[in-house]
Amino acid sequence: MALKFPIFLDAQSTTPVDPRVVDAMLPYFTEKFGHPASRNHPFGWEAEAAVDEARAQLARLIGARDAKELVFTSGGTESINLAIKGVAEMYREKGNHIVTTVIEQRAGLDVCKRLERQGFEVAYVPVQPDGLVDVETVRKAVTDKTILISVMFANNEIGTIQDVAAIGKLAKEKGIIFHTDATQALGKIPVDVEAMGIDLLSCTSHLIYGPKGVGALYVRRKAPRVRIAPLIDGGGHERGMRSGTLPVPLIVGFGRAAEICGEVMAEERTRLAGLRDHLQDVILSNVDEAFLNGHPERRLPHNLNISFAYVEGESVLMGLNKETALSSGSACTSSTLEPSYVIAALGASAELAHSSIRFSLHRFNTAEEIDYVGQRTLEVVKRLREMSPLYELAKEGVDIKSIQWKAE
Repeated sequence: MALKFPIFLDAQSTTPVDPRVVDAMLPYFTEKFGHPASRNHPFGWEAEAAVDEARAQLARLIGARDAKELVFTSGGTESINLAIKGVAEMYREKGNHIVTTVIEQRAGLDVCKRLERQGFEVAYVPVQPDGLVDVETVRKAVTDKTILISVMFANNEIGTIQDVAAIGKLAKEKGIIFHTDATQALGKIPVDVEAMGIDLLSCTSHLIYGPKGVGALYVRRKAPRVRIAPLIDGGGHERGMRSGTLPVPLIVGFGRAAEICGEVMAEERTRLAGLRDHLQDVILSNVDEAFLNGHPERRLPHNLNISFAYVEGESVLMGLNKETALSSGSACTSSTLEPSYVIAALGASAELAHSSIRFSLHRFNTAEEIDYVGQRTLEVVKRLREMSPLYELAKEGVDIKSIQWKAE
């Protein structure tokens, strides 16, 4: 079968909507267009039933005991904001301290920075060179004023999967609310809010082959009952936590996408990990001074992040972007020219952080596409290094760091 270009390998920024999801959504744009809060006629009942079913589908995927624990939002960013700001406001009399990590996505870090300006104190826990957070370091960061621990489930750049269950256990021991950003993990690997001691979980539809514009926040109702202050007032929708007319077609799509993930996750995880490992082998066995970023095993099955010494990541992207959609970091930071703060947090130099490329596979990728991208990556990196005087010096045994550059 002929390849279709460009080949999309940026599935940690977004995913194509599964045709089965589109089919589920379509009737709710035209035939079943009722408002789910209209409880005095069949159009509203039908819409409310559809929302309830989607809530149940999502609850099953994350192991929630009660579908009512899911609050629908506009996406992952809003869910993260609602979780962190909602706890900060609701529990401020109890304490003003939050523990998080240095590699959270921007939605989490920027919220914490805003809260610091409002008088909160935030401990940013470092990570190890493989991207894992040491649970004991989290424990040491906790104080008697800590009201929230917020640690992402799986990183959006390097794919490293944290020991969420251990962090959840620690939070329970300390009586602290535990939030995890599971936007990257949901639908890719098993997530169980009960078994893992998760009190708040943020997720989004568009990363699991559902539509953009809808997400959810899991809010635990028992043991403990978690309370959050709303970001949006008016109408009291979603148990008062998120007012606003629910986008029924998007929610139906989110629910169907979650259901499909539950059905195919095990097989899909194995297939995508096999394709990812093949791509990794092709690149690392043929390119010297190329380095895998993140944990070699504890990572998302569709993620591969590699730094290519002596070339700019943006140059690699430019060499491939007519044929392949890739990223040098997260979609949240791609508008800046700063090196990846995630790669830098692993202890990499600024040069290596600038040279990282993220390959992220999706449900509809083929083996032929992965073979093609692997070979083209080799060609582009080789060509760029042939033009790099630094690479030439390094191959001659010159210590680049020892060179004294003369100013004009």
